[in-house]
Amino acid sequence: MAQTNAERWLLLIHQIPPKPTYFRVKIWRRLQQLGAVAIKNSVYVLPRNDQAYESFQWIMREIIQGKGDASICGATFIDGLADHQIETLFSNARNTEYTELTESTRKTLTAFPGKSKLTDEKRKEIESELARLKKRLSEISAIDFFGASGREAADGLIGAIENRLHATAPGTAIIGKAPVSPAELRGRTWVTRRGIHVDRIASAWLIRRFIDSGAKYKFVDGKAYKPAPRDLRFDMFEAEFTHEGDLCTFEVLIARTNLTDSALQEIAQIIHDIDLKDGKYGREDIPGVEQMINGICMAHKTDDARLSRGSAMLDDLYEYFKRKRK
Repeated sequence: MAQTNAERWLLLIHQIPPKPTYFRVKIWRRLQQLGAVAIKNSVYVLPRNDQAYESFQWIMREIIQGKGDASICGATFIDGLADHQIETLFSNARNTEYTELTESTRKTLTAFPGKSKLTDEKRKEIESELARLKKRLSEISAIDFFGASGREAADGLIGAIENRLHATAPGTAIIGKAPVSPAELRGRTWVTRRGIHVDRIASAWLIRRFIDSGAKYKFVDGKAYKPAPRDLRFDMFEAEFTHEGDLCTFEVLIARTNLTDSALQEIAQIIHDIDLKDGKYGREDIPGVEQMINGICMAHKTDDARLSRGSAMLDDLYEYFKRKRK
């Protein structure tokens, strides 16, 4: 499939007869399964590649056989929608699905019986539910083209269920749940997904302030990146430090490195509720901090700028909690 460098997107433009109604629903469901998002009522978009082109071709053929009309075209957006806005549409769609999966997984984890009450029948029931949850996570991840932030929370909770069912030994002191000394983590390159937001900003600040003052960062494509030998990944899929159970990455870093500073614990509660949106702590200061983080991300597109501004805010917040305790 020929394409110019500028054509990042593939569009399916279609018209479907109003009757029969099931046919319209059928095509809509097919588009949802592909991960396509609507930019107009009858215009759907996918990132341009050969697989997307083939998928749209099959749907176009089906629409035409159903007496509808369809066209496929490569596109670049000049005015109106910008590329980052289209990427946000994809991420928002996937985050909605990740949130639904996270809530379902959290209910399963909450209802997990104690060891003495875990009968064979209950174990099989949970194993069956775990398989369903993992399958759904795989389905969403397959169409998560831009690394939506909700994946880590869902994956962390599914991992918590799996860990309770199968007590697996950690591969290394860093990757497993065992504590690790900050000294063991110094001199490494810390890697996370581009487009940092609350948990990644706070985690990067924590690393540089309390673990390694000379920490270097790489902001990468979460799906395509292959880690180098000295990399430590955080707040991304299969990272050394990421969501575990109902803990966000910031909380995991604190727990793994045995940081007991009470001011950090207060910040951790704020970051947790903003990131996971589960209302666990319900602090009065959470909305204000969330607005500040959102403002930083709206005003600054580069990750370095977001980290710089976010770190300054967290430095001040940490100082406030530190003095408040005295």
